[in-house]
Amino acid sequence: MADLALPIALAALAAAFAAGAAAGACLTPRLRRRGASAPAGGSAAAAATRAEPERPGNAAPEAAGAGGPRCDSARLDRRLAEVGRMTGGLAHEIKNPLSTIGLNVQLLREDVAQVGGLLASGGGVAGGDEALAGLQRIQRRLDGVHRETARLRDILDDFLRFAGRIRLDLNATDPDRVVGELVDFFHPEAEARGVRLRTDPGNRGRPLRADGALLKQALLNLLMNAVQAMAPGGGRGAEGPAAARELLVRTGDDPADARSVLLEVIDNGPGIAADALERIFEPYHSGRRGGTGLGLPTSRRIVELHGGTLTVDSEPGRGTSFQIRLPREGPPAAAPDAG
Repeated sequence: MADLALPIALAALAAAFAAGAAAGACLTPRLRRRGASAPAGGSAAAAATRAEPERPGNAAPEAAGAGGPRCDSARLDRRLAEVGRMTGGLAHEIKNPLSTIGLNVQLLREDVAQVGGLLASGGGVAGGDEALAGLQRIQRRLDGVHRETARLRDILDDFLRFAGRIRLDLNATDPDRVVGELVDFFHPEAEARGVRLRTDPGNRGRPLRADGALLKQALLNLLMNAVQAMAPGGGRGAEGPAAARELLVRTGDDPADARSVLLEVIDNGPGIAADALERIFEPYHSGRRGGTGLGLPTSRRIVELHGGTLTVDSEPGRGTSFQIRLPREGPPAAAPDAG
């Protein structure tokens, strides 16, 4: 059953591309030769000498004309490369639950055969007890199959959300209110994991043009990453102190740019090793057990879609700080969505 991992991954990838195409993404690469353009795969004469990817300024009329979809080739190239790299990671993520499901199904077949034989033979009280134990094993194995099936669904859902097209619903948003609502929601999770969650609201009611729901999702991913990394065995490369684990969410003006808002998620956990820090925003690169590997890349994508940046500073043994910087006037008009 694990052999199905790559086909499923490729099917999910195709579905993501189809969703992007349906939303108007430009998925036909074009080649330019000395001012002329032709679809990739055209005649050898048309693509002779030096050919290079078509850029927005050289777009063909059907790609850039009135009524046609706008094609940001640079952004499209990046997304195609990024989603392509994800396929291998997705196949790896799928393989484990598929293997577990396959093993449980095999054991279920054996248990069913055993219980069926006991019931058919009428083995008395002893046989009845053994049959009951067999039925209990079957129930446990079915529970395992159900858990792994749900895990598989979550993996694929996360992938399709990340690989698909995101549209912003921009409104006047108060970052302090977004953080307050998110902390109220997340506080029980942090408390259950022994982490003290605090806020330092400093926006003072200044407006931010943003998609509040997506901004909340980006912050939630950062909070989940921090809390899980601070747990014993969180896997960031160094263990933090067992007590006094704290997580702070702070908002305010960006000291480097008065036109931007700064949101920070700061923890005093184990920190992130330098080699892992370089890859932390790569899809399916997760330094902790049980991580999907898409939380941080998704947060970065949401922030960049708003015209902002997501950066990170960390010191092993001291903690980690993520910084979200967003322009208060919102993203550029030419970037309403991403595919």
